[in-house]
Amino acid sequence: MPNVQHVILTGGVGSRLWPLSRKSNPKQYIKLFKGRSLFEMTIKRNLQVTNEVIVVGNVDNYHLSNEAVSSVGISPLNIIEATPRNTAAAIAFAAFAANADDILVVTPSDHIIQNDELYELAMKDAIKLANEGNIVTFGISPTKPETGYGYIEFDGNDVLSFREKPNKDTAEFFIEKGNFLWNSGMFCFRASVLLEELEAFEPEVFSASKRAWDNAVDGKLSVEDSKKIPSISIDYAVMERSKKIKVVPGTFEWSDLGSFESIYDYLKSIGHEVDENGNMIIGAEIYTAFIGLKNTIFIHTKDANLILQKEKAQDVKKIYKSLDRVNSRLIE
Repeated sequence: MPNVQHVILTGGVGSRLWPLSRKSNPKQYIKLFKGRSLFEMTIKRNLQVTNEVIVVGNVDNYHLSNEAVSSVGISPLNIIEATPRNTAAAIAFAAFAANADDILVVTPSDHIIQNDELYELAMKDAIKLANEGNIVTFGISPTKPETGYGYIEFDGNDVLSFREKPNKDTAEFFIEKGNFLWNSGMFCFRASVLLEELEAFEPEVFSASKRAWDNAVDGKLSVEDSKKIPSISIDYAVMERSKKIKVVPGTFEWSDLGSFESIYDYLKSIGHEVDENGNMIIGAEIYTAFIGLKNTIFIHTKDANLILQKEKAQDVKKIYKSLDRVNSRLIE
């Protein structure tokens, strides 16, 4: 059996979950889920199929990752990016840190997954395919015409095409066709195979990332070396160009919890209170009532309140951007 390592990517602010998610405490570290964070849940979930853990984070959040990892009781390899350069470089660092024949299971740190048995079966299928020299992505059977995710057109384990986030009509067409999956942003591959493909398609990203890794001290990369790495996602760099791509369709329940709509759906599924008109309160301990409103979410923090229609959850990012433009402390 190959050595299997879990690579957990911790970047991202979670701007669509403001005011809960802030630069100093992004969504993956918020203990919103029965006293646990998404980061902790991600690590525990993958311990059933992996032997070791590599955490790729940045200087702003690695201490939060260490706290979460300590609570789980494991000792990971930490890779600390001086300045994020997107997922191609982040994944390359993990592959450089691993042995060439190691299988890497790469996941974001902010997904919610239910049905652990189905998840484990999908992971084992992916590890088998990766051990045969493939680069594997995980697709999720769509439950609605979601416009916030990319899609994968597939036939069995073969990827026919990758599609960008669609508009509503296109998403409905994908659902009707029946051979499209949501792109989960999770991957599995042998370290050497990923690096070979990255070098072939993006030699500048490969070489600059390699120099940064070779010059790293105790897993910490320098700002000077990092800034020389082109910023590109692993999807554009490798996944959409390689001939070695396979997909494992996942039948487990999955959400990237990237908006308050998905937070709402998950919290409701585990018993969080919702009134007779579908209204939900998050974070407020004082009595709060809704009159004349339906499917409204009220989010309370010590310095900000947000009130939104569930269907408009994607627009929260606009508020975050407007606060960022004026350097507001409300996003720190």
